[in-house]
Amino acid sequence: MGHEMIAALMFASMMVMLITGQRVFAAIGAVAAIAALLLWGEGGGEMAFSAAMKLMKWYPLLTLPMFIYMGFMLSESGIADDLYRMFHVWFGPVRGGLAIGTIGLMVVISAMNGLSVAGMAIGATIALPELLRRNYDKIMVTGVIQAGSSLGILVPPSVVLVLYGMIARQPVGQLWLAGVFPGLLMAGLFIVYIAVRCRLQPHLGPVLPAGERRIPLGEKIALLRAGILPFLIFFLMTGLFLMGYTSLVESSAVGALSATLAALIRGRLTRKVMEETVRKTLGVSCMFMWIILAALCFGAVFDGLGAVRAIEGFFLEKLGLGPWEVLILMQLSFLLMGTFLDDTAMLVIVAPLYVPLVKVLGFDLIWYGVLYTITCQIAYMTPPFGYNLFLMRAMAPPEIGLGDIYRSIIPFVLVMVVALALVMIFPELALWLPEQHYGL
Repeated sequence: MGHEMIAALMFASMMVMLITGQRVFAAIGAVAAIAALLLWGEGGGEMAFSAAMKLMKWYPLLTLPMFIYMGFMLSESGIADDLYRMFHVWFGPVRGGLAIGTIGLMVVISAMNGLSVAGMAIGATIALPELLRRNYDKIMVTGVIQAGSSLGILVPPSVVLVLYGMIARQPVGQLWLAGVFPGLLMAGLFIVYIAVRCRLQPHLGPVLPAGERRIPLGEKIALLRAGILPFLIFFLMTGLFLMGYTSLVESSAVGALSATLAALIRGRLTRKVMEETVRKTLGVSCMFMWIILAALCFGAVFDGLGAVRAIEGFFLEKLGLGPWEVLILMQLSFLLMGTFLDDTAMLVIVAPLYVPLVKVLGFDLIWYGVLYTITCQIAYMTPPFGYNLFLMRAMAPPEIGLGDIYRSIIPFVLVMVVALALVMIFPELALWLPEQHYGL
């Protein structure tokens, strides 16, 4: 059996295991370990050990638990509740204003935690009940929560972009800056869609009752203080890193410490908050570690088979495709995999294969990192098995069914496709800011 056939068989076996409901790290790791033993005998057993040692010595990986801790600390301590109250008061008098405010909340939360899961949890537990109580259309607001939470993997400090930077050997600072304008563009398109639709169909997003809108200006201005601490956390974490005062790992530590101090200042750093934060951080961090460990082993076997060179030859020589045609096929493959894989699993499985190909095609790897992330956002919300859909179903109240969740994301997926097309057509949307900051 040729190496190409072995590589295809490995990939197909892994996909079958994932479709049957096996855990991601178990499916990837099992296929890699069995293939290594069958191909290289006892020597193949060293691959898993080597991958484990490589992971343990991967110093930038310390950023992951730090960023995850920061996001859960802000969520568990109720600082996100204060932010939503601020957006609630300022945007309530506008048609669809609470939904627009929810997108604003998600942008701020994304800038503080870097994970879509944390944004989904905050949106589903804080914003969704309030929107439903105010008679907002349940299908529209369900889509708002899912679309807004997806910004967490694009807006800095995106954990996914940190992982991409590690795998593609690209500067994380440039990747973070590259995600700023596309993230804000996507959030802006969401807001425009909500505003226009609620203007045409006012019953979907009614304004607050007159009694609730009569809030003194002084009180409304005082509510803006809810945004001071999140802004300071973002500046201390991201600003100091981009200005060169801290390394990536030091920046993540500053963010974690700042979130803890913010909870302490607000008088919410209780034992229960700390226990929940640490427990959830440990759970998510271990999940990332196992997936990365399995993927490193899988990638080592794939590389040993020469699969990367085979993929290059297949696309460029046998099929004779042009660079843009290959790029579009790669993005479509991410959309397909996103129906049953999360963003991290897709990254650690496919990026080691695709990144060298992107480089051969002559595309900028920083720009491609943003394209990959946006495509993951779309895949994350695509039926029938989009990870975000089932996460939303688990958190949503009983009156919102899976059919409602499927229908809710259709317009937002279309908006995200528009954003992806704009970034592909105009690479400067992603590259201008890092070029200006780093003088490239």
